[in-house]
Amino acid sequence: MIQRFTMGRPIETDAVLSKPRSSDFSAFPYDHRIENNAFVFTFGMEKDDIVYGLGEAPRGINKRGWIYQSYCSDDPFHTETKQSLYAAHNFLMLGSSGIFIDFPARIVWDIGYTKADTAEIRIDGQDFDIYLITRDKPADTVREFRALIGQSYIPPLWAFGFQQSRWSYHNSEAVDRVIAGYDAADIPLDCVYLDIDYMERYKDFTVSETAFPDFARYVAEKRAQNIHLIPIIDAGVKKEDGYSVYEEGRRNGYFCKTADGADFEGGVWPGIVGFPDFLRREVREWFGEKYRFLTDMGIDGFWNDMNEPAIFYSEKGLRNALGKAASLQGENLDLSGFFALKDTFLGLSNSQDDYASIYHTIDGGQVNHQKVHNLYGACMTRAAGEYFEQAFGKEKILMFSRASYIGAHRSSGIWFGDNHSWWSHILLCLRMLPSANMCGFLYCGADLGGFNENATRDLVLRFLALGVFTPLMRNHSALGTRDQECYSFENPGDFRDIIQVRYRLIPYLYDTFRRASENNEMIFRPLSFDYPDDKIARECETQLMLGEECMIAPVYEQNVNGRYVYLPEDMTLFRLSGENVSETPLKKGVHYIEAALNEVPLFVKKGASVPLCRPAMRTALLDLEHMEYITAK
Repeated sequence: MIQRFTMGRPIETDAVLSKPRSSDFSAFPYDHRIENNAFVFTFGMEKDDIVYGLGEAPRGINKRGWIYQSYCSDDPFHTETKQSLYAAHNFLMLGSSGIFIDFPARIVWDIGYTKADTAEIRIDGQDFDIYLITRDKPADTVREFRALIGQSYIPPLWAFGFQQSRWSYHNSEAVDRVIAGYDAADIPLDCVYLDIDYMERYKDFTVSETAFPDFARYVAEKRAQNIHLIPIIDAGVKKEDGYSVYEEGRRNGYFCKTADGADFEGGVWPGIVGFPDFLRREVREWFGEKYRFLTDMGIDGFWNDMNEPAIFYSEKGLRNALGKAASLQGENLDLSGFFALKDTFLGLSNSQDDYASIYHTIDGGQVNHQKVHNLYGACMTRAAGEYFEQAFGKEKILMFSRASYIGAHRSSGIWFGDNHSWWSHILLCLRMLPSANMCGFLYCGADLGGFNENATRDLVLRFLALGVFTPLMRNHSALGTRDQECYSFENPGDFRDIIQVRYRLIPYLYDTFRRASENNEMIFRPLSFDYPDDKIARECETQLMLGEECMIAPVYEQNVNGRYVYLPEDMTLFRLSGENVSETPLKKGVHYIEAALNEVPLFVKKGASVPLCRPAMRTALLDLEHMEYITAK
């Protein structure tokens, strides 16, 4: 059963495809109040209740015990202290009861932090829709919710191949070295990413002729090698006279405004930029068609970035900070004076004052950005997705985004943003997978090996062993960090063994993905979904069910040869390494499982089978007709 409760005049987000009739708020089952113009409601929780959801968010699968915020945030330090990441996914479940709040501004979710037995949800406004979904089982509630918001995006098959990225492969020679490195090490590869340096001075929909001369020819050469080049697109459009994209945007009034009607301008990679008002249909049509510049050159995949939107500074904020610094020149700064100055400069990026000075045009009126903040990145990606479907049909273009809101799952995937080369981030990725699936985002994954900091060889291998199962399998690292390409480490044969396992599993993973999309199901589920009466399974946060047949349990600690795994029923452990397969039938219970650095453990339910194909250097070269099956005894 789905109930919809409407308060005020909600801004249309298009998250829900078909809205049920609104119920009278007198029937709203939770205690609620208005407090400082916010709508606040509470519900009680029993000691053993599990709270699921919130999609891409910090901490665990069970959301109890912390405060979360729905507020898309450009913050690369994904620690347990944070309350939000890059996305706003406003779906929560208490057991099998679901709540979706369709509201594009800030929501604060206090899930037993202030009071252990109480959840308090604070909606920063009084114009929203709340959907309540009641089913007998959590998986049924998810299925009902997913039917409400529409079918998840399905990428092309090649997007399940292994992908290599870095900030940055500065020119064609650098890209060629990457491809040659993988080929020489006999490690499969399908995609190489182009970060911001492929552009002419960081301008969207341009290519540097110096770095990539005759880009269309180069793309064709890579496609002949079955390699896909995936360029980045940022939200901000460089302010530059003579730059056609900026000139068109300014001439047509397509950029976000300030209160006095001037274009809002902020600093990002290219310096001062204008931010397209993606909430307007005509702006989405204009910006989406700009991708044609690259698709006409043979590009068939993109990643949208910096679309929370990320703002390094505004001219006003920078001017004030520099003025404050100048006024303190020659001063003897004490503790409070120094840290006040430091905080002034740290506060330049993604400033709440700057966000509050931005205005969008909605239905002919001006709406402050803070009322629609969480829609911005989703609408940027929607612009691209709508153009791709119109121009190429479905499932032809790879598209994923950093910022997102529920509804964007119909046109793109997501990646979990600028993580770190920390062992804890293996588990952070694992725990976000089922939560993202609940909210419709099936094509997702983390930067394998970690984006920030220097990765160790064993960390990258263990991260990849989880990435074998994530639909997006991408190794990505930041400027200034050590080389993280798989062939750059000693004994690259171990990396070959892991990535070949991925290619052997692609038929199974793709079929599982497609079924989940078409049937509004999850690829990854908490063990508690399948074993609700099993106390150990209910509390398990380091293992996931995969599809109908499998369970995964990655090794996530340094300097260990394996891990303890709980089997909620009899299963067979298959250790996969390159083309080698070993099997060990195991009984229900706790087992210590050894897994070498070049092995991927996979647990298969008794009597179930998983198809494996022969590995190949590219997905286009896979033999999808002749399969080997591993069957659990």
